[in-house]
Amino acid sequence: MEVAVSAVAGELVSRFISFLMNKCHSSHAQPEEKMVERLHHLLMRACTIVEEADARYITNSGMMMQLKMLSEAMYRGHSLLNASRYRALQDGVGFDEVSSNDSSSSSLYLIIPEFSVKRSRTAAVKGNKAMGLDSHAALESLEIAITNMSEFVVLLGGCERMSRRPYDVYLYTDNFMFSRHAEKQKLLSFLLEHNDPSGDHALAILPLIGGAAVGKKTLVAHVCGDERVRSRFSSILHLNGDSLLGILGDGRAMTGIMLVVIEFASDVGDDDWKTFHSFLIGMGRGSKIIIVSKLKGIARFGTMKPILLSGLSHDELTYLFKALAFGSVEPAKHPRLVQIADEFAMVIHNSQISLVATNMFTDVLRSNLDVQFWHCILDKAARMVKRNRSIYGVNPTMRIEQGHQVDITDIALHPLSMKPYSDNMSIKTELPSVTFRELIKDPSVRPKGDFTLIAWESRIAPHKSFPNYVTTHAQDTYQSSALPGRKRQGVPI
Repeated sequence: MEVAVSAVAGELVSRFISFLMNKCHSSHAQPEEKMVERLHHLLMRACTIVEEADARYITNSGMMMQLKMLSEAMYRGHSLLNASRYRALQDGVGFDEVSSNDSSSSSLYLIIPEFSVKRSRTAAVKGNKAMGLDSHAALESLEIAITNMSEFVVLLGGCERMSRRPYDVYLYTDNFMFSRHAEKQKLLSFLLEHNDPSGDHALAILPLIGGAAVGKKTLVAHVCGDERVRSRFSSILHLNGDSLLGILGDGRAMTGIMLVVIEFASDVGDDDWKTFHSFLIGMGRGSKIIIVSKLKGIARFGTMKPILLSGLSHDELTYLFKALAFGSVEPAKHPRLVQIADEFAMVIHNSQISLVATNMFTDVLRSNLDVQFWHCILDKAARMVKRNRSIYGVNPTMRIEQGHQVDITDIALHPLSMKPYSDNMSIKTELPSVTFRELIKDPSVRPKGDFTLIAWESRIAPHKSFPNYVTTHAQDTYQSSALPGRKRQGVPI
């Protein structure tokens, strides 16, 4: 049934996009300002529905798919609204006027292979796309999406409301978990459902699978903070899957109705899992297990269909990037920064940069709303991606996921390599420590010799920090890895 619902939802999303494209040449019956205003009001309605759904317990799988579809349409609508609002700037007139007064932008390239063009050309392409996706098409499409949610809204009224705390209103604070509306509902439904089989006392095991730093543990922590989840289980235990057998010998008793969250950084043998599983059988009836891993093979230990957590779509990432980069500042008051934010989000999405790196860069940008400053940070990020692709043949994110070093010469303006501390690599506390924000804003703070670079620290529980071990290249390595055909430009920040 769930597969059929997923297929139907996928078809609806496909039709939504097709409708958007087919309408791009229809007549402009109303002034552009009217279209933008109506689109804005529709987005407010869509946001209201999504926020209300996020505040209730949804157990119907069809409603979860509808929620996912609406949220995707909502973020698409936000992108189209921005395209309409800043169309004049992106078409080139306002852009060229501003760029002519900006000494850094005249020679600044988006030096990602897919975007090896000047910003003005990128702006023109985006302007053409914005023209193709007219605001009236977005308006009609969003109207259809919301109209089809009438039954959803009626059913939503019968869903139990969550107990909300100020901390949970994450869209309006720095402490937030972005998007993942449907995934959160699936996880809550699993934990709160009374589906204990009679007789063999089989454990309910749900795998949560996703790439590195896509928010798996943040999602679990957010759900575990729910009042009903905490009251349902006598205790919530977080375990490291790499030391499962060690738990058996420490004399720990697994009694009562428990929620066990096990994180697997590497694969585990079937025999070891069976041994550990037999130990877990002693838990009280109604206990649940969540398996968290980036390895798809770990899903074989589950008794439920896994939740697959993918990276954010381009529209979601663009919305998130602007929300983080501007903070409480109204983006419409800074149209040039909005232009740069769009380009930055495009670089991040196409380079598959993680959410951790997204938070790293937006934390820096938010500290200084200056056009030249944002240009410089974007240039550094793009150069770092290109340098690592040139040296290693892959994006720096993939290198980090594999535990390998990445070149951060363009970030620190000095030949440096960075490698994340792994679980089996102790943090060298004797080394000096620098945050990413300090280093990229003022490379002169770089300590002599090796040091620890704190990439970012999560603002919500479990407040995980991301330390990295940084070491200096040999001088000849730095020179050989310099970007071909380009002279370094030490743009002061």
